[in-house]
Amino acid sequence: MSGDRSSISRRLLLAGLLSGAAGVALGEPLAASLRPPPRPGAPRLPHYASAQSLVERAKLGEGTRVGFAVADAATGEVLEVLNPLLPQPPASTCKALTALYALDALGPDFRFRTTLTGTGPVVEGVLKGDLVLSGSGDPTLDTDRLATLAANLRDAGVRQVEGRFLTWDGALPRIDRIDSEQPDQVGYNPGVSGLNLNFNRVHFEWRRAGKGWSTAMDARSAAYRPDVTVARMAVVTRRYPIYTYEDSGEADLWTVASGALGDDGSRWLPVRKPAAYTAEVFQILARAEGIPLAGAQPAEAAPAGEELAAVESGDLRTILRGMLKHSTNITAEAVGLAATARRAGQVDSLPSSAGSMSQWLAGRIGSPKPALVDHSGLGGASRICARDMVEALVRIGPGLDLEPLLKPVTMKDDKGRPIENHPVTILAKTGTLNFVSALAGYITLPGGRRLAFATFVADTARRDAIPLEQRERPDGLSGWLGRARMLQIRLIDRWSTTLAA
Repeated sequence: MSGDRSSISRRLLLAGLLSGAAGVALGEPLAASLRPPPRPGAPRLPHYASAQSLVERAKLGEGTRVGFAVADAATGEVLEVLNPLLPQPPASTCKALTALYALDALGPDFRFRTTLTGTGPVVEGVLKGDLVLSGSGDPTLDTDRLATLAANLRDAGVRQVEGRFLTWDGALPRIDRIDSEQPDQVGYNPGVSGLNLNFNRVHFEWRRAGKGWSTAMDARSAAYRPDVTVARMAVVTRRYPIYTYEDSGEADLWTVASGALGDDGSRWLPVRKPAAYTAEVFQILARAEGIPLAGAQPAEAAPAGEELAAVESGDLRTILRGMLKHSTNITAEAVGLAATARRAGQVDSLPSSAGSMSQWLAGRIGSPKPALVDHSGLGGASRICARDMVEALVRIGPGLDLEPLLKPVTMKDDKGRPIENHPVTILAKTGTLNFVSALAGYITLPGGRRLAFATFVADTARRDAIPLEQRERPDGLSGWLGRARMLQIRLIDRWSTTLAA
């Protein structure tokens, strides 16, 4: 152990005075921390090391509320709390709950399928009927796998389609955006449907061309970059707003302010018409395989006929691991909607599906408090308290083997630098919204004791006051998030000393 590591560890790990409740069951409500005497042999610790003093030292502002709960992961014994019943936005820690909901409803071996169905026979390479592209909501389908589907259709002997080219996306409800309170241009707030592609994002690229710019909108993946017309961009001479969006009915129409472009660059924009986007890209890929297709039309009902080709996603645990690592909102919404559809036979809307998940969670943990508006945590109106999140981790997580799906979290020193070879192991889900920071998961302490924890830090009034046009990069957010995340790390470091076996 290096000298720097030892000094940092001593300074942080001595910052502990246990404010726990030994022997209290997790389900019993605790409104405030208790303060038992230090463990025998423990050093006398300064008063500032209490959890409350760590909150005060974070200097997050008068409007910020902090709630946390930490419990023994094996027994559910409550060890320390602060405002454990305070409803807070879970942000992307909601995805851990969605993972549990999906695993319980769909099972770990579930796979999404995207299929091509023929409504008539194939005679000498000609499909005597319609070709229907249909999906079950696969959020991981990309252009590469769609190209495989086109090749599979060719391998099935199809060279021409006599009928129409149709799409069916009715396995999931059609949603044009996850959260209506986000700026139009953010790529993490796309549409969702039974047919999704490239996380329902389109790649916008611009390059200097004389006194102006050339632009491209494409559905790029590792091996392909097909240009699309279902999303279109126009450069307009202005400084603000940077982007505008209009739904023309047939396409997503974007404009961008010339004053914001500068030199060459690119970014991902959300797709609001995912079925049309998927169909256009498939049409391009099929043509490359020698199979010309007419423009796609939406099918009125689920296809009936012979399956000609199909591609599958990875298994659900693989999908969820990627979702929890990269915090992909569309993945959370698609698997959550699919789970509700499996339970109820159908799903009408995102809010109703989130309500079904809230009810499921309430029944499993014995609490009426969870109130979620989506499956990703993107909507700022979702609420859950720290106690209920920890209840879910303790009661439901082990049976569905959630912990290995979570992402490692690195301990850091007071200056935000990673601490190498730290004795504490953290597997958790982070969550970030404007002036909301959340962290929930499992901690393995020196000596082997395992904890389940949730910390929610939020200034909801400050978040709600941000004008819509400033919500992509609001003033003051970076510094606030840095202090909130450091508070969460300090709390974990505190628990690693005070709660170690």
